[in-house]
Amino acid sequence: MSAISQRFEELKKSKTCALIPFITAGDPDLETTAKALKILDENGASFIELGVPYSDPLADGLIIQAAATRALQKGTRLNNVLQMLKTLTPQLQAPIILFTYYNPIFNLGIMEFLARIAEAGVKGLVVPDLPLEEAENLIQSAQKFGIELTLLVAPTSSKDRISAIAQSSQGFIYLVSVTGVTGMRSGLQDRVKYLLQELRGVTDKAIGIGFGISNAEQATQAKEWGADAVIVGSAFVKRLATGTPDEGLQALEEFCSELKTAISWEQ
Repeated sequence: MSAISQRFEELKKSKTCALIPFITAGDPDLETTAKALKILDENGASFIELGVPYSDPLADGLIIQAAATRALQKGTRLNNVLQMLKTLTPQLQAPIILFTYYNPIFNLGIMEFLARIAEAGVKGLVVPDLPLEEAENLIQSAQKFGIELTLLVAPTSSKDRISAIAQSSQGFIYLVSVTGVTGMRSGLQDRVKYLLQELRGVTDKAIGIGFGISNAEQATQAKEWGADAVIVGSAFVKRLATGTPDEGLQALEEFCSELKTAISWEQ
């Protein structure tokens, strides 16, 4: 069993809802990213999703797009992200899930890409622009490196497609809570609750809800609906980008602790 699945099994036994923060590597710089990963790890993150900055982030809203642009302007590239992770991951309890678009994988070649991220200690992978129909090769190849590729279920997915994605997704299933890109929303759509129930009918894999969760109330609601994990991105990225790097890290720490407390009550 790979690290992501194993961690979810442990959390399930203790009836713990996972907190999965997302930040963009290199925003404002990689030194701050390394500090942020440690802070998240120490303040309740069960896993950490790390976005590789990309010039055409189709699934990302304005906040994460802006973070990726700033990171790229600072010279952040996949190689130096992985160099940073290689040093850092042995110090972290939370497994790292890399969020990247398919083009960097294609450019390097699947096996070379996987070898490099495995060497850096990455345990999970999310590729939002890789459709189910083209994912099998990457799924099978990733398993050889002990890396699990998690697939996304959209609110518009049909029953047949939901079932097929649930069968193929590794580690957990990423349930997208909104139609469209990432970003902070005022509330979660009721449709998500029913999608979660639908997924429960076809799989016993862990299910994480993401895209649009921006505060403790929404995180609590996702847990109350039965999510195994709450994934929060833009709200973390926004806080880290506010003020000086030290002020951003302080805001990140406070928000992570707040969310962890919100989802830690007993059902």
